[in-house]
Amino acid sequence: MHCSCVRSSRALSPALLSRLLSHAGCWAPGTRPRGLWSSPRSLASAAETAQPIPLPSQARVVICGGGIVGTSVAYHLAKLGWTDIVLLEQGRLGAGTTRLCAGIVSVAKPISIECKMADYSNSLYEHLEEETGVKTGYVRTGSLCLAQNQDRFLSLKRLASRLNVMGIPCNVIKPKEVSKLHPMVNIHDLVGALHLPGDAVVSPPDVNHALATAAAGHGVQIHERTTVNHVMMDKGHVTAVETDRGAIECEYFVNCAGQWAYELGQASETKVSVPLHGCEHFYLLSKPLAEPLQPMVIDMDGRIYVRAWQGGVLSGGFEKNPKPIFTEGRNQLEIQNMQEDWDHFEPMLSALLRRMPELEVCEIQQLVNCPESFTPDMRCLMGETPDVHGYFVLAGMNASGLAFAGGAGKFLAEWMTYGYPMANVWPLDIKRFGNLQSSRTFLRHRVMEVMPLLYNLKVPRWDFQTGRQLRTSPLYDRLDTQGARWMEKHGFERAKYFIPAGKDLLSLDASKTFYKPDWFDIVGSEVKCCKEAVCVIDMSSFTKFELTSTDDQALALLQYLCANDLDVPVGHIVHTGMLNERGGYENDCSVVRVKKNSFFIISPTDQQVHCWSWLKKHMPDDPQLHLEDVSWKYTALNLIGPRAMDVLGELSYVSMTPEHFPSLFCKEMSVGYANGIRVMSMTHTGEPGFMLYIPIEVRYTLYYTILYTTGNIPIQESQFISILCYIPFVGNDTGQTFSVSLHKVFTHCCCSDVWGCRWATRTFNSLQRFSMGLRSGDWLGHSRTLKCFLRSHSFVARAVCLGSLSC
Repeated sequence: MHCSCVRSSRALSPALLSRLLSHAGCWAPGTRPRGLWSSPRSLASAAETAQPIPLPSQARVVICGGGIVGTSVAYHLAKLGWTDIVLLEQGRLGAGTTRLCAGIVSVAKPISIECKMADYSNSLYEHLEEETGVKTGYVRTGSLCLAQNQDRFLSLKRLASRLNVMGIPCNVIKPKEVSKLHPMVNIHDLVGALHLPGDAVVSPPDVNHALATAAAGHGVQIHERTTVNHVMMDKGHVTAVETDRGAIECEYFVNCAGQWAYELGQASETKVSVPLHGCEHFYLLSKPLAEPLQPMVIDMDGRIYVRAWQGGVLSGGFEKNPKPIFTEGRNQLEIQNMQEDWDHFEPMLSALLRRMPELEVCEIQQLVNCPESFTPDMRCLMGETPDVHGYFVLAGMNASGLAFAGGAGKFLAEWMTYGYPMANVWPLDIKRFGNLQSSRTFLRHRVMEVMPLLYNLKVPRWDFQTGRQLRTSPLYDRLDTQGARWMEKHGFERAKYFIPAGKDLLSLDASKTFYKPDWFDIVGSEVKCCKEAVCVIDMSSFTKFELTSTDDQALALLQYLCANDLDVPVGHIVHTGMLNERGGYENDCSVVRVKKNSFFIISPTDQQVHCWSWLKKHMPDDPQLHLEDVSWKYTALNLIGPRAMDVLGELSYVSMTPEHFPSLFCKEMSVGYANGIRVMSMTHTGEPGFMLYIPIEVRYTLYYTILYTTGNIPIQESQFISILCYIPFVGNDTGQTFSVSLHKVFTHCCCSDVWGCRWATRTFNSLQRFSMGLRSGDWLGHSRTLKCFLRSHSFVARAVCLGSLSC
């Protein structure tokens, strides 16, 4: 007996195979499937003897990858009216990870956008059979997410709150209710569970086939056994795709190559970073049970999932010691069932039998070993690449390809059609990564941590432990010896807080809870010092660009991209947003006019790639206009607190009072022994203080000068968790929003169809000095922003922010 999820090549074409093979690997537009299941041998012989149909010489878009992700993109593009779509598969459709997928569609995902994608996929798969006539094996079984401790139970309650807001049915239940819904579950160690009645199971190869059938019916050309060698580019734009059967000129290319997406990106004329890596994933299949098994069970504390399969059980999980695979690169055209490893699977088998003791008498049919691809942060990769226009990626599904494929394909198709998707997909945007995360060693080590984390309890302020110290502050060693505990943002090490003398470091590192952590009082003392005395904070991780020109080209570009007026006197600082055509945020930044035609741009750490890409996208082809990333050139120290003015005045022999050094002003000056320090009368916290941008060669001199040569003024080192307690910038670190003023009266409002933004309300308040002015003129997003403002009827207006931007 064989599962529809793990069939051999039979699963590729339940009804379409005869027509497919008659065209030797090409599904022509408008073909209607017919025929019966074919054996693997007949598949091979047919493919070898049939005469292949030539590839088209031109297409609007070429999609690489015939798994469920690639066919979903093709399907949704066709539904949006695209023509001249070509989908290429190096082997046979669905013969990669899709063929061995466990077939679970669950909305129990850690972030909202993933819940939305899974919910849409569920709805799509439910109605796909009606649309195409292809059976998909869809069964709405529901699922039970179990909790063995109070922290896990709290995390499930948080998930339930998020799902309720999204209109997805769910119920938080007690252990006795679990027993009623699923009598086989051992409830002796449970404290509760989350019941998701809408979750379902499907046959992934059949869903893949249904999507391909629907896509072909809408005019998509599908060519199997066609390998993409590389993508050709000209001046940063996709121009063609070179295959083993010839070239196809195209405007767009979509990398849905799954396990091989990394290699395909590296094979392009301009290398494209697609940071993912494969790991082996195990699940067992049993022979039929006496009674059917429903609903699904997800026991994250036990690291296992269990679903019904052909009268028996399919059960797998995410072990603590995963096995990376394919580090050396591509070595299989089609994913085969790899070697069994019962010793490796034993902990998950034991967890299964503890949770369902009745399964001890069940006869096991097979242990399936298949690869899954994982990304460095457990979220999939979606969107247009930062360096090549027209090159899109959808890959790295972290063992949730089936659950995400429908929704992710829809959002990417919208992105390609309208320039943006109809949801905030910022957490998935591939531009959150750069070349920094492309090392195979880094990826191999990181995915060994990521795979277990899928089922680990993720409490606030948890951090990855692998692939660390990719980027460090020039003061890293100094801060580390002072007891700094570190967090990572975009590969940059940032101190969270400092351990006081006598504290147990191990117990603090092990403090993982939703409740009051052990480091709470440490952070509290740092915050108190920031508000009552003076603290110095290393903020070197922030992104820093310099935009210069020989004439006024730099000013013209910023005036077009920014909502606020950048035509200010030299030395003035403007906090502003860079908006898109729909009035939504693309970047949040502070801009300093250091010279008439030179601007210093400061952006959040994880906006480095996105901001660079946005600026380069709109820069004219002018050799007199130059953009440089100078993040590595400066150490940034934030001197904050009511006595910051006294410290800086003592070190510079210059009055730093507001009368002599007004707010939002920048001046290059001497501080201590160091010259050429850019001192700015602003902070990234909202508290009084100054930012010092220090050339790295004088960083130590100035740092020690600040700490030890200021007489009777005590200074404490403080770091990011402290400032995030009250930081006023936009960001998911704090959940706060940013005011946008309009003629110093209203805050800015925006419509809900803007991707990268969220709704919030905030009165015009004490953040006035940081707010972004909304000026008249022809700047990007002006008409939409003004239109939205005119719909506002109160002083408490809707404020838009890039909800996922963080410092």
